[in-house]
Amino acid sequence: MVRRAAAEASEATFRHPWNPRSEIRGAALSRLAGLERAGVSLARLAPGRESFAYHLHHREEEWIYVLCGRGVARIDGTGYEVEAGDFIGFPTPSVPHLMSNPFEEELVYLMGGENLEYEIADFPELDRRMLRRGDTIEIYRLSAGEPFPAAPSARPVDDTDGAEG
Repeated sequence: MVRRAAAEASEATFRHPWNPRSEIRGAALSRLAGLERAGVSLARLAPGRESFAYHLHHREEEWIYVLCGRGVARIDGTGYEVEAGDFIGFPTPSVPHLMSNPFEEELVYLMGGENLEYEIADFPELDRRMLRRGDTIEIYRLSAGEPFPAAPSARPVDDTDGAEG
């Protein structure tokens, strides 16, 4: 069991390195509970922020359940306003998607999906494909299948002391 106080104490900020508007504050609830195959996180998007970079998954299913606030789910090129109680599922292979908060109040949602040993994710607007094998990540150019040199990695950031989380 993960109590609210423990979840709040574990909250950290994540920014995707390929999107300067990306900033999620939240807690990896499933990790706190000891789960390894399923991922469930509490996510908070401040006004003007986006979740990740516009992406799609080839192997891992993903979902979002909005708890409070409003946001826009950009799915396969179309924006859909979402609010508390809305559920979005991304079966694989998924279509490109991204959550954003263009409103004045915080958007809070649960997000989750599978944690498979191998995953392929595409970033169509950035011409990139990510191949993850366990903890190893390789980045390729979608249009040519060529590796990118020194690809940046996504990393959580703890805003309280500036250390990586």
